[in-house]
Amino acid sequence: MSCPICGKPSVADYRPFCSRRCADVDLGRWLNENYRIPAEAEEEAEDTLPDDTPPKAH
Repeated sequence: MSCPICGKPSVADYRPFCSRRCADVDLGRWLNENYRIPAEAEEEAEDTLPDDTPPKAH
């Protein structure tokens, strides 16, 4: 496996990175929000929530 930051071979102590420096660069990118995990739009999220209204009596 190669380091996702610089492409050098990874080192077991820092896997998947090759060094502490590359691990810190990756952490900095997460902390600066350079990487993002996509989330559902609010409209879609509301459609998937359970309905809190009580069932209708027949």
